[in-house]
Amino acid sequence: MSRFFAVVLALCATPALADNFKKISDRDTFVRVVQDRALSMPLFGVDLRVFEAGHIAGRAWGRDVRGNWQWSEDGYFCRDLYWGNQEIGANCQLVEVSGDTVRFTSDRGAGRYADLRLR
Repeated sequence: MSRFFAVVLALCATPALADNFKKISDRDTFVRVVQDRALSMPLFGVDLRVFEAGHIAGRAWGRDVRGNWQWSEDGYFCRDLYWGNQEIGANCQLVEVSGDTVRFTSDRGAGRYADLRLR
């Protein structure tokens, strides 16, 4: 099921030109971008919050999402997630921003991406 989650996130990503996105390379900038805002993908019921204290909470596809995150020394958002009772696992992701869209690209920027809207 974790592959399904990753595939759906990649398939429902908002089309955007890569050069419109700016890399976020430090924790403080990331926190400023997401602080007090939800990350959402309404079509699929995704509504997440990433808290400065290092945890993640919300819902996706009718299930609770919870986890923890930290910023790696080499500039990646590293998270460990659960979707309902299913462990999604750990992954370090490239984070980019363009306007009110935050793009998370798995596997340190080499994998699939998901575009989430800030609201």
